[in-house]
Parts: sequence; structure tokens; C-alpha cells
Amino acid sequence: MGEIVFVGLGLHDDLGISLRGLDEVKNADAVFMELYTSLLPGFSLERFEKLCGRRVNFLSRRDLEENNGQTILKVAENHKAVLLVPGDPLIATTHVVLRIAAEKKGIRTCIVHGASVLSAVIGLSGLHNYKFGKSVTIPFPGETSSETPYSVIVQNRKLGLHTLCLLDIKTEERRFLSIHDALKELLRVEEKRKKKVVTEGTLVVGVARAGSSHPTVRAGLIRGILDCDFGEPPHSLIFPGKLHFMEAEALTVLAGAPEELRKAAE
Repeated sequence: MGEIVFVGLGLHDDLGISLRGLDEVKNADAVFMELYTSLLPGFSLERFEKLCGRRVNFLSRRDLEENNGQTILKVAENHKAVLLVPGDPLIATTHVVLRIAAEKKGIRTCIVHGASVLSAVIGLSGLHNYKFGKSVTIPFPGETSSETPYSVIVQNRKLGLHTLCLLDIKTEERRFLSIHDALKELLRVEEKRKKKVVTEGTLVVGVARAGSSHPTVRAGLIRGILDCDFGEPPHSLIFPGKLHFMEAEALTVLAGAPEELRKAAE
């Protein structure tokens, strides 16, 4: 019986893998990697292969989604295969599907977790993680007319909860949605829906390159955040709900939010 070990690579570069994950790579019969579900800005394949002493085989979106992961499943029928994944391995539903397929074939599966953008962005903001509602991905404008991100923000706001918005990426095309363009799209939906939850006077937190040595975290009203240069991707957004006074303090000190925010907190 073979095995697939899903190993998280963390959020930024080739040093984000855990010691346990590195050990799994060194002891695998075959090592695969996908880099389309997220962006690792500082990752170097050459450095990583020197670190682990193994050759890494890349898998595309087509390999894992359209071909149902048959490349790695075939190897794992009688051997140990490692799949290296950006962030935490099972955040992407693609990998959950692959794990289910493996288990159905009698192939053992094992998970070595890594740092996740979900916890990293929330941690950098200073907001309380238990006060977040449903998260959502904002797609590229023009490619879909989905108003789901706006609706999720509305739903969470009614409950006083924060909303984490992940911004769309297409790594194989080197395209990454920016905070500026994501906010412009939400403002466009606001003009149609008129719920007054995403206006130029709405408080928002922008985070860029979470997990790197030099992330950017800025909080303020949308009208000001639109003009901020967040630098290189990946970018994320948070729409705060009701703020505890400690959360307001964190946004002010850690993210440069306006001082008057403290007065509005509970």
C-alpha cells in the first residue's frame, strides 16, 4: 500500500516548510509540488531542491483538477508520494478532493500542516479571530458578475462580525487582484445594492505579503486606502464588524488607523 503526504510550504519562501515536512520530503519516493492555488513570492526551486536533496515535479491545475490527480495517485499506489502545497495543505478544496480519491483507492494519506493565510492575515491585523464570520474570495472584475463577496460582507456586518476577503490570483498567468481593484469592484456593487456597507467612508484593513519578513498592514477609510501603495502581491482585505476596544487599539497602533476609531469601539 502506498501513501500521499500533503505538506504545507507556508506563505512566502522555501524556508516556510516545517522540519517534519522537510523530513517527509527527504524520505519520499517521489516529490510533487503545485503553485497555482496561492503565491509564494520568495520561493526558489533551486534553493529548495538543494535544501531537501530531491528533485521536485510540478503539477498544474489541469493535472490536479481536470485529470483528477491521476499522476500522483498512480505513483502513490505502491510508493510514498509527497505533495507540496502553498500555505496549509487542505485549505484548497482541490486537495480535499485528491485526498478523498486516494482514500477510496486504499492509499494512506497524511497531513503536515503549514502556516495559513487565514490565520496570518487575521493575526497581523490584531483583530480577534473568534469574531470573524464567513470568509470570501473576491474575483477579478469583468470575469464574473458575482455579488457574493458583497453579500457575505452584508451578512457578517448584521451579526457584528469581521469579514476576511481573499483576493483572486491566477499564478499561471502571473495575475493578482490588487486591493485597489477589489475595493473598486465592491464600490460598484454598492452603487447597485445600496446597503451602505462598502462606501468610501467604510473602515477597511488591507494586508499585503502576509507571512513575509516585511508585510504591509494598513487600516483606514476606503477613500484613503484606495490611494495606498501596498506593493507586491498577494493582497487581502478585512472589513471589520463591531470592534472591541482592544481591537481598535491594535488597528490604531499596528495598522495606522485613525485615532478617532478608539471612541467608536465598545
